[in-house]
Amino acid sequence: MAEISIELRNVTKIFDGDFVAVNNVNLSIEKGEFFSLLGPSGCGKTTILRMISGLEEPTKGEVILNGRVINDLPPNKREVNTVFQNYALFPHLTVFENIAFSLRIKRKSEAEIKKKVMDMIDLMRLNGHENKKPSQLSGGQKQRVAIARALVNEPSVLLLDEPLAALDAKLRQHMLIELDNIHDEVGITFIYVTHDQSEALSISDHLAVMNEGKIIQVGTPVQVYESPANLFVANFIGETNFIQGIVEKVEGNYILLKTEKLGEIWCYRDFEVKIGEKINVSIRPEKLKITIEKPSEEVLKNSFVNVFKGIVSERIYLGTHSNYIVSIDQGYQMKVYRQHIRYLLDENIIDWNDEVYVWWFADDSYLIKD
Repeated sequence: MAEISIELRNVTKIFDGDFVAVNNVNLSIEKGEFFSLLGPSGCGKTTILRMISGLEEPTKGEVILNGRVINDLPPNKREVNTVFQNYALFPHLTVFENIAFSLRIKRKSEAEIKKKVMDMIDLMRLNGHENKKPSQLSGGQKQRVAIARALVNEPSVLLLDEPLAALDAKLRQHMLIELDNIHDEVGITFIYVTHDQSEALSISDHLAVMNEGKIIQVGTPVQVYESPANLFVANFIGETNFIQGIVEKVEGNYILLKTEKLGEIWCYRDFEVKIGEKINVSIRPEKLKITIEKPSEEVLKNSFVNVFKGIVSERIYLGTHSNYIVSIDQGYQMKVYRQHIRYLLDENIIDWNDEVYVWWFADDSYLIKD
């Protein structure tokens, strides 16, 4: 059985008498995993981080670290360190002294300080920058110094509060890989707060999706993306096409939905349903096929394939793929992604106002009750 690093039991945080920032949250985070708290601004994820660090006190409930309730422990007594979005480096200190700061507060010997700081500098690939001030560093280097300063005390848990938000998109992707590598090297629990779905999906072992102070779903990135718990999660994590319909027929593992906007469509039966029940279905844009030609006879032999004709009303070229909005004959605006797997000029380019077929297999849809 996995060892639990952080546990929240019935944790609630109320500000100013009536604002419920965190609402009766229960959460277990395993030792050594990279866990993300994901949700829109104001959903309570940073408040949870601050309660774990000791910067906020729960109104109700317990925060448990390695099996011990830590509600009454001050921040400096917890085996937890935080990396902030704005780095919070001392501008007048060098890289070496920024990293060494907490060790000096603890009156460690010069020999121990030098060894620990240089180990961190090696780990963060900051060699040659030891004597520079923060103003002489790039954004990525500053972030690595902030992480090194947090890790030098060998905490049980590292808290990261939107640490990459100030970086540009390309550097953010690079730093995500760096963070993952650092996590693998040090092996401690990382808890990462972000509102960026792609960050959370790409780096997490598990993640919790939050909204309005509550945890809506916890799972692996694949589980949360492919099997969203409700409409909010499906809509917040990536793009999707929502279609609502009434169950008209059940045939083994498949159901036939009668929809207002698309007519009849086949879907995989992800849970038990009844004839006449109203159901939402989510179809991710990358699951859909878009072609100028009608699907082959081999495809059409499949009883549970959905094929619709439409016109491209919008095309956005993004290099790796194109995003399409297709006006289906029945009036539904469907989002479709098409990957550019070959040199594009060698392909039959689908463009604005083209007549196209949009099709998908029933297995590539996902049913959602609410």
